[in-house]
Amino acid sequence: MIRLFVSLELPEASRERLHRLCCDVPGARWVEPEQLHLTVRFIGEVEEHVFEEIRDRLGGVRVDPFEIELCGVGHFPPRGQPRVLWAGIARSDSLRLLHQRVDSVLVRAGLPPERRKFSPHITLARLRGAPPRAVGSFLATHGLFREGPIEVDRFWLYSSQLSPKRAVHRAEAEYPLDGSAP
Repeated sequence: MIRLFVSLELPEASRERLHRLCCDVPGARWVEPEQLHLTVRFIGEVEEHVFEEIRDRLGGVRVDPFEIELCGVGHFPPRGQPRVLWAGIARSDSLRLLHQRVDSVLVRAGLPPERRKFSPHITLARLRGAPPRAVGSFLATHGLFREGPIEVDRFWLYSSQLSPKRAVHRAEAEYPLDGSAP
């Protein structure tokens, strides 16, 4: 079995700016700068033959290059004890279109459609027992964070191997965005 997700990479300068936000929250396990990414669609664990079909079919996704902008910070879940701190993404119809087309290809490959509402974000930290006051302070301090525009001209299929300390991501395939027909 192989654990997969479809993602956008961020330029190094954007990852470094995000990483500079990552402090002053006890109980936070911060994501390393090289691991910061925007998940377009989490796939989960699949058999090797399904992985190969997904890898091939994603090559048929056609979307024109576009730009995104990072804006603000928040946490999941929105109510109750926060478990994740994230940086938000400004509304982008092109990003939503990419998500829809990726999801459509994955459904044709036999996967169930995405059930959760697409909520584009970049995970900054996973929280365990973080004091609400520290989370609130983080949100207040970085609420006006902005980065971009960031050019998106490709997306990636990644595998993810979980370990006790962190997930290790590996690029399995890269897909340029050119909007042309297959």
